[in-house]
Amino acid sequence: MSTTKFDPAKDIPDLTGKSFFITGGTNGLGAHSAVHLANHNASHIYISGRNAQNAEKIIAQIRDSGSRTEVTFVECDLSSLSSIKQAMDAFVATAPRLDVLMCNAGIMAKPLGLTKDGYELQFGTNHLGHALLIKKLLPLLEKTSATGGDARIILLSSQGMFLHPKDGIDFDGLRTVQDFGIGGPWRRYGQSKLANMLYARQLSVHYPEIVSVSIHPGVVATDLLSSGKLWKRVSGYSTSLGLTLAPEEGAFNQVWAATVEREKIQSGSYYEPVGVVSDKKLDKTGQDDELAKKLWDWTEDALKEY
Repeated sequence: MSTTKFDPAKDIPDLTGKSFFITGGTNGLGAHSAVHLANHNASHIYISGRNAQNAEKIIAQIRDSGSRTEVTFVECDLSSLSSIKQAMDAFVATAPRLDVLMCNAGIMAKPLGLTKDGYELQFGTNHLGHALLIKKLLPLLEKTSATGGDARIILLSSQGMFLHPKDGIDFDGLRTVQDFGIGGPWRRYGQSKLANMLYARQLSVHYPEIVSVSIHPGVVATDLLSSGKLWKRVSGYSTSLGLTLAPEEGAFNQVWAATVEREKIQSGSYYEPVGVVSDKKLDKTGQDDELAKKLWDWTEDALKEY
């Protein structure tokens, strides 16, 4: 069931000349986003991830559909800052243009763990990894904006952000596994998704020439969400109400944000459902600009050597 009147087939404009970079573009919402964009003549789509075999399947699917969009796989591990640095430095050195960066990749409700750089696994992957990738690609996006283009950054947040710890982000514990006890995996997930939303707002402040927004895709039946007792309960309840989206529908919000006319999108805002500004639905923590600034400063310090 779709919760929006947005129809990609009719509402996405011709994308000739535009290039897109989609993290996690080898499966799930990222792959469906690539297909939607390729159907409207995007000039070049870059899909990043760790699975080259999955990437080849998506590339073949787009090619076999008759689309002339060029699709390139960029191997990159978001849980490793050195992997991101190496991949993005090489990308920036060769890519002629970038119009839209879609930060789609993510992990959810994982057991206790650390990234390769020693950060809590979900925060380090969902937020910090994307933050470094964004910093590396900002010069290309700024160039697009400076030459009359419409540069955008879309970060996938989630209503799961409301599961964040009491203070929103436990900065003192980010170099630990953050064992929050019962419900810990979801609190860590909520913390990372809150960070995605807050970071998009800060990007709009620091780079006003680039449209930066966060979105919630909805409750979507993807591989990312298909395991775990809690998800099965949520999924079953949502399905009974007709609220669970198919993956191709789950991609609608991010594709809308990537392609809608500039005057119809508000930089710095959080969108849920498709095309609806939902900043007032955020809790007190989500509306805390001081927390957003603290996150920005913490992130800048964490990434300064990269």
